[in-house]
Amino acid sequence: MNLILKLLGTAVSFGAGFAGSKILDTVWLKATGQKPPKPGDEEAQAEASLRQAIGFAVASAVVASVIQVLTKRGTDNAITYFKRTADEV
Repeated sequence: MNLILKLLGTAVSFGAGFAGSKILDTVWLKATGQKPPKPGDEEAQAEASLRQAIGFAVASAVVASVIQVLTKRGTDNAITYFKRTADEV
């Protein structure tokens, strides 16, 4: 059961990471009026100043860390809940 919950937590983490990335891209575009400076996007990288590139990197790291912590906590809570439920039966 723990393995299934951990795999589910990993899948949720990937989905949340994808959604968080898209939301951050949209917020960045609306806030700055420019596409986010991402690797592989030469046009956006050429237009971005060093301050913008660092700002986007920091914002991306914060979003990724928050998603990682929340999914880890959620998975741990689910494992604890199902262990408690299994012990009661």
